[in-house]
Amino acid sequence: MDRMPIFVRVDEYDDVLNLVRIIRKKLDEAKETLLKVNELKNEEDHQIEMWQSTLAEIDKKIDFINHSLNEPEQF
Repeated sequence: MDRMPIFVRVDEYDDVLNLVRIIRKKLDEAKETLLKVNELKNEEDHQIEMWQSTLAEIDKKIDFINHSLNEPEQF
C-alpha cells in the first residue's frame, strides 16, 4: 500500500503535540506515584514482618512461663 502524504494544519499539529506532552507528563506522574506506593508497601511489609516476629517471640516466652508455672521443677 502506497503511503500518501497527510496534510495537517500547523495549529492542529501543535495542539496534538501539546496533548502528547501532557499525556507523557501525566504518565510520568503516574509512574512516580506507583513507585512511591510500592516503597510504602515495602515499608509496610517490613513493619508487619517485624511485628509478627515480635509476637512470635512473646508467644514463646508466654508458653515458657506457662509451662514453668504448671510444671514444678524436678529434682
